[in-house]
Amino acid sequence: MSLTHIGTIARLELTQRLRSAGWYILIGIFAVILLIITGLAFAVYSYTAAAGAGVYSIVVNVVLLLVVLVSPTLSGNAVNGDREAATLAAIQVTAVSTGDIMLGKLLAAIATGGAFLVVALPFLAFSLIGGGASPATLAVSLLILAGEIIIVAAIGVGLSGLIARPLFSVAATYLVVAALTIGTVIGFGLGGTALRTETTSYSRVYDSAGNVDCDRWEEYAYETPRFDRVWWMLAANPFVVLADATPTVFDAHGWPVDLFGQVKYGVRSAQLPPVEQRWDECAPTMTTSPTAQQIIDRTVPSWFVGLGIQVVIAGGLFAGAWARTRTPARMLPPGTRIA
Repeated sequence: MSLTHIGTIARLELTQRLRSAGWYILIGIFAVILLIITGLAFAVYSYTAAAGAGVYSIVVNVVLLLVVLVSPTLSGNAVNGDREAATLAAIQVTAVSTGDIMLGKLLAAIATGGAFLVVALPFLAFSLIGGGASPATLAVSLLILAGEIIIVAAIGVGLSGLIARPLFSVAATYLVVAALTIGTVIGFGLGGTALRTETTSYSRVYDSAGNVDCDRWEEYAYETPRFDRVWWMLAANPFVVLADATPTVFDAHGWPVDLFGQVKYGVRSAQLPPVEQRWDECAPTMTTSPTAQQIIDRTVPSWFVGLGIQVVIAGGLFAGAWARTRTPARMLPPGTRIA
C-alpha cells in the first residue's frame, strides 16, 4: 500500500462529490438546521447560568444524528458505484492495490462525514460562550463523535463492496445504522416490558374518617417491567455511547446540566432492579430518592463495550469488502460488472 495512492483515490472520490451542486445544498441545509437548533437550545437552557453546556450537548447530538442519516447515502455506494459505472476495473489494472482503493474510499467517506463536523464547529464554539462545558466534556465528546463518523463510514464502504447493487447496499447501510440507533431502543423497550416481575407496594391504612392507622399496612402487588435485564441492548447505540463516555457535569443538587448526563442517567437507571415501594405517613422523616450523580456513580459504564461492538461490525464488513474487491477475483456475484 502507498499513502500517495490512498490520497489519490480519496481525492478522486471527493472531487466527484464536490462537483455536484447537491452536496453544497446539503451542507447549507445542515448549517441552517444547526442555526435553528442552537437558537432553540439557548431558549431551552436560558434558565440556567451554565447554558453553554446544555446547548453544546444538543448541538453535538444533532451533528451525530445528521451524520448517521446522511453518511449511508454518501458511503453506501463507494465501491459498487464505481463497479457499475465501469470505472473500478480501470483503477484495478493500475499500480494501485486493493488496500489503496479500500482505504482511499474509506478516507473519502470519513472526510465527507467530517465536513459536517467542520460546519458545526462555529456553532459549538458559540455554545461554549455560555459557559458550563468543561474541557474534558469537549475533548471526549468530539473524540467519540469522530469515532462514530469513522464507524458509519466503514459500514457504508464495507457493504458497498459486499453487495453488487448500489441501491441495495445503501438500503442495507441504513438498516444497519437503524438497527444500532432505533433497533436497540425498540429491543430494550420490548424486552424490558416482556420480562415482568411482581413488585409489592406498602402504604398505611386510612379509616373511614380519613385518619391514618399507624398500626396497619396495606399491600398492593403489581407487575413491573424488568429493564435491568435488558439494559445492555442499549450499549451499542451511538447516542448512548456518546452520552455514556462523556464526563457528566452536575449542578449543586447532583443533577446533570446537559443532554449527555440526562441520557446517561436514564440508561444507568435502567440497570437498577425494581424494589418494593413503602409509603409511611407515620414515619417522622421521609426517605429521599438518590440523586442522578449517586445513581451514575454506583452503576456500570458500557460505552467501551458498545463502541467495541460497533468496531467489530464495521471492521467485519470492511474486511469482507476488502476480500471481495481483491484482484484477481476467484468468484463474483452473478451480474457483477467487471469492465
